[in-house]
Amino acid sequence: MGFKMGIVGLPNVGKSTLFNALTKTAAAQAANFPFCTIEPNVGEVAVPDARLDKLAEIAGSKQIIPTRMTFVDIAGLVKGASQGEGLGNQFLANIREVDAIAHVLRCFEDGDITHVEGRVDPVADAETIETELMLADLESIEKRRANLVRKLKGNDKEAQQQDRLLAAAQAAIEDGKPARVVEVDAEDLKAWKMLQLLTTKPVLYVCNVAEEDAAEGNAFSEAVAKMAAEQGNSHVVISARIEEEISQLDPEEAEMFLSEMGLEEAGLDRLIRAGYELLHLETYFTVGPKEARAWTIRQGTAAPQAAGVIHGDFEKGFIRAETIAFDDYIACKGETGAKEAGKMRAEGKGYIVKDGDVMHFLFNT
Repeated sequence: MGFKMGIVGLPNVGKSTLFNALTKTAAAQAANFPFCTIEPNVGEVAVPDARLDKLAEIAGSKQIIPTRMTFVDIAGLVKGASQGEGLGNQFLANIREVDAIAHVLRCFEDGDITHVEGRVDPVADAETIETELMLADLESIEKRRANLVRKLKGNDKEAQQQDRLLAAAQAAIEDGKPARVVEVDAEDLKAWKMLQLLTTKPVLYVCNVAEEDAAEGNAFSEAVAKMAAEQGNSHVVISARIEEEISQLDPEEAEMFLSEMGLEEAGLDRLIRAGYELLHLETYFTVGPKEARAWTIRQGTAAPQAAGVIHGDFEKGFIRAETIAFDDYIACKGETGAKEAGKMRAEGKGYIVKDGDVMHFLFNT
């Protein structure tokens, strides 16, 4: 399982440029006018993980298969989108389909690139988008609660739970806060997710800075960092222009270019890592002579459910998981060495998979 991240923001903040760079395609037209992205462009990218290369080298794997994540480039929202302004509600619907929101904010000055509001103020831009999402949620909540009245009169338990959760979200939004601030009990989590409210999506602020600010950021990105910290959200600093240039280079050239720019790694790596942390994801590996492969799971996933990511039959017929910690696999130079050193463990159904585990599942067909 990978995850799907929607790239949102006001027009002309660098969303499509970033999308093109991340997916190494020109599928999203990056042009200097609003609404150049009419349909949401979808691109899949391999998740970079240096551990996978090390495992493949030791095992002599013929093929390396990284896990993947999906980016969805969603057209620029404007003030009034919740009321149908700009291209309106169709984009709000696209946001419902993603796991998290990468909110691109313009943190650069450039007289040649117009700003839809005629000024550069990333914090105000963030508030504009958040307000539109909150207004869209509020309208949705009011309609849904009105539709539940008849079922509530009949003491329908499911309707009661839904109305209670919708009321909590409504109270938060009317207080000027997104629905993600609502504390939800474990027994309500599934129903809460089913509501698919826009402001429950985790947010990662992406500060798009000029090339010269890519290493240290600037006053604009510092203001965003302060806002993100106050909200309990994350942020990353990226130059979409640099990412676009890197995407055209081979790995060796890209490394030299990054070094010249004073950067240790590409923005894509930081963005994915921040996304993983945001969604509480981690990676386990399967390794053999045929292939070395990475698999994405949520933190806290038990072994049978981790096996189910590969195939449903693995989960249904799960017997046990032969498990080696990544560091042990490397130190023992592979599976045989790990076995001999007593570092391979047989784990049962209750085992919670750890990030970096190298696993082999035994199951009944």
